Parts: sequence; structure tokens; C-alpha cells
Amino acid sequence: MTIKNICCLGAGYVGGPTCSVIALKCPEIKVTVADLSKERIAQWNSDKLPIYEPGLDEVVKTCRGRNLFFSNDISGSILEADLIFISVNTPTKITGNGKGRAADLKYVESAARLIADVAQSNKIVVEKSTVPVRAAESIANILIANQKPGVTYQILSNPEFLAEGTAVTDLLSADRVLIGGEDTKEGRAAVEELCSIYEHWIPRTKIVTMNTWSSELSKLAANAMLAQRISSINSLSAVCEATGADVSEVARAVGLDSRIGSKFLQSSVGFGGSCFQKDILNLVYICECLNLPEVAAYWQQVIDMNEYQKHRFTTKIVESCFNTLSGKKICILGFAFKKNTGDTRESPAIHVAKTLLDEGASIKIYDPKVDKEQIDEDLTNPYVCENPEDFRKRIAIYTDPYAASNGCHAIVVCTEWDEFIHLDYKKIYGNMMKPAYIFDGRKILDHQALINMGYHVQTIGKKL
Repeated sequence: MTIKNICCLGAGYVGGPTCSVIALKCPEIKVTVADLSKERIAQWNSDKLPIYEPGLDEVVKTCRGRNLFFSNDISGSILEADLIFISVNTPTKITGNGKGRAADLKYVESAARLIADVAQSNKIVVEKSTVPVRAAESIANILIANQKPGVTYQILSNPEFLAEGTAVTDLLSADRVLIGGEDTKEGRAAVEELCSIYEHWIPRTKIVTMNTWSSELSKLAANAMLAQRISSINSLSAVCEATGADVSEVARAVGLDSRIGSKFLQSSVGFGGSCFQKDILNLVYICECLNLPEVAAYWQQVIDMNEYQKHRFTTKIVESCFNTLSGKKICILGFAFKKNTGDTRESPAIHVAKTLLDEGASIKIYDPKVDKEQIDEDLTNPYVCENPEDFRKRIAIYTDPYAASNGCHAIVVCTEWDEFIHLDYKKIYGNMMKPAYIFDGRKILDHQALINMGYHVQTIGKKL
């Protein structure tokens, strides 16, 4: 099979950027991103894309209408495709067996059933979503059980390793591309077809092939290892605050060891995003199901340490403000889980804002890329609060950081946006209630300069 048409089921954070880059690098292939959401597809076809990623707008504008298309015609896209990426959401289950830990594969199953129902010719089906080990086997079982005469399927695993904020760069200059498939003649041929697509711009030495289950586990393992590094340095930040050590200096010293390296050793209020917590909880659940309680407990501690870090940070805010926030105004700078993205999934800012609201504070929020509607949804959904209207009365969202900080008792930095480093904090100080506090949850500000201005400053992993 020569791949002439690619279809991606799911127009989210993975499917949209991945297929846009494939279209850019493979101009001879027609790439269609299909999704049920009319609103999302309309956004992909507009001047304002549904996600913010540096460089993505330029890639989409270059290819859209040429060999890149965004469509609600899912059946038509499946019929036409030679290769189908399944890139749908795999949230953590909120009810039933394994709730709070296991991945909910209902969207993956629905995608597989739709492919089986629609397909009239041979397809290579590529699992792109983050899924538990042996999920590809489940997809294969559905497709084979509903197989039409003369139609065959090859199931591959091709996990993504994209960091939000650098997704386009990660796609264009990938550390590695993993492709898992069956060790059969047909399976190896399908793997080679997918390899040939990536070889348009990725050196073959960076395309790693393996069996399907190793590929699936590698994705969970990579995210677990990265999150573990963050929780490890955050655990040491508590020791630093208790002893007078500086966690930044400790991290620098440790990172100079070539066996360890410096990446993911920046202490902060905690990690967030769509993958780390979800994938580790999934790994914990898998270990429990495999009767490996010690392994499950080990990885659960990575999550527990992240929760502890967020709790430590918010406790520090309350205690510093005379142990009461009732009637006080707090400015939150940053709501996305990291800079250069508008994604708020599992953002530490949600925990911080909820705690401050629970303590009776009014909060004023500024983030350059997160929409007002998203912040409202994150802070008033039933999993966060019992009385949404009470929270709404005490939440104000601003498009200007100076307006957001005006009249506040404290500023809390939750996202490391570059612009926060360069704000006129002397001007901000003049318009704040006194004593004026700054809590730097990302360690990005010049703390001594702020102290000299008159601020009471607290940060992560360092006594000031």
C-alpha cells in the first residue's frame, strides 16, 4: 500500500498539530483531520485556531486548503483514507471500576467501531492517543470482529511525545519516533509504510520500531519518569526552605552531573497538563491490576508529592496573610499550566485559586492566552466547587496585569510567562494594599529587587 490519503480522528492538541506538520512535510499526501465537534472544526478553518502553539498558525496557513483539510465528515474521511490515526481523548475514568486512575477508552472504542462500520478497503490504523498497554489489541479485536469480506486491518502504535508550548518544534525535530507493530509480514510492511511518512523529515536513525506493547508502555514510562524528576526536586525544595539551602543552586549542581542532566529539575508550585497525572494514574492502575502493589505505590507517590507541593504553597499564602483571606483581594498571574500554551488541564493555578476562594478571598486573574470562559469552567465545575455562583461573585478576569493587581493584598505567580518577568512592579506596588505580598510559584522574578521596593516576597525552595 502506498499512502496517498491520511485521516486523523480527533482534532485536539495531538491530532491537529501532528497532521499539520505531516501535511507540511508530505505535500503529495492528502491529510484530513476529522472531528464530531462543528465548533472545533470551524475554529481550525478560521484565523483563530482552537489551540495556541508557537509556529502552528504558520504551518496550518501554509497547508490548509492545499493538502490539509479539517472536516466534520468523519465517514467520508475514513472511506478515503489509507492510514487512519486515532487521536481522540482518553480521560481518566470518573465513575465505575478503576475510577480516578484507569483510562476511559470509550472514545477509542467508538472510533474503532466507526472505522469497522464504514471502511470498504484495507486500512492501517494507528493508535496515537495515550492508552494503557494492550489497548491496540482491543482495537484489533473490535475491527476483526466486525470485519467486512475483503477488508483487512493492521494496527500500529505511534505514541506522541509533544510538550505543549513546543509541539511544532517537537514534531519537526523529534528526539525519536516510536512505531510499534506486530511481528508478521503484514505488520512489518505496515510499520514500514508509517516509517516512510516520517522519513520525509526525520532521519531513519531516530525512528525506533518495536512491538506494540513496548511502544504503548514507553509513552507512559516517559511521562512517569519526567514527572518523577519534578516531584523529586519539589520534595527537595521543602528541605531547602527548612534549612536555608537554595533549590535553584541544588538543581544546578545536580544537573551538571552528566548522568542526570538539567532538564525537568526546575522546582515550582507543581506540574500540570493533560498527560503527566493522567498517565501516572493509569500506570498505577495497571500495576495494581497486575498485582504489583509495591510498584503501584512507588508511582502513586509521584502524584502525592505533586499534591503536597501545591498544598504547601497555598498554606504559605494563607499563613503569610495573617492566617485569613476573608474579604481580601488576591491577584493570580497566569492560569495555564505552563507558558506558551492556553491549556489549563490539571493546572496548579486551579488548585491555588480554589484554595484562595475556599478561604474567602476574591481573586483577580490575568493570563495572556487563557479565555475567560475556560477559567470560569475550570473554577465552577462540580468537581471543584459546590456553590458555583458564590465563586463567580468573587472571580474577576482581566486582560491587563496592572488592572488585575490594582487594589490587591497579594500577587501569586502561577505560570512562568516571560512577560511577568518584565512587569513594572514598582508601579504595581504603588497601587496595592499594604503590606504587599508576592508569592512566586515559578521562581522567575528578581526577589531582592522586589524586597527593596517594599514587597514581602516568598518563593519555592528558598528562604528570603
